[in-house]
Amino acid sequence: MAARIRLSRHGSKKNPFYRIVAAERRSPRDGRFIEQLGHYDPTREPIELKIHMEKLEGWIRRGATPSATVARLMKKAGWKGLATSAGPAPASAEG
Repeated sequence: MAARIRLSRHGSKKNPFYRIVAAERRSPRDGRFIEQLGHYDPTREPIELKIHMEKLEGWIRRGATPSATVARLMKKAGWKGLATSAGPAPASAEG
């Protein structure tokens, strides 16, 4: 199963808000999703953005890829990449 992290549009006409969801690639935009990871409301002042970073990190570790828009929102929310618990990377053996 190939998963994608993307936006799902909700709300009324000319008053959208979006849910950040993990969904199968073949599912339609507003169709079935596996898990809700946050929400984004561009109509509020200031813009409301809430992402559950632990859930997001779990999906990325499982191989889910974010859409371009979600990647921008992740950066805006302070995403710094996967947290590694293995410590520093080993030194390369150059001789």
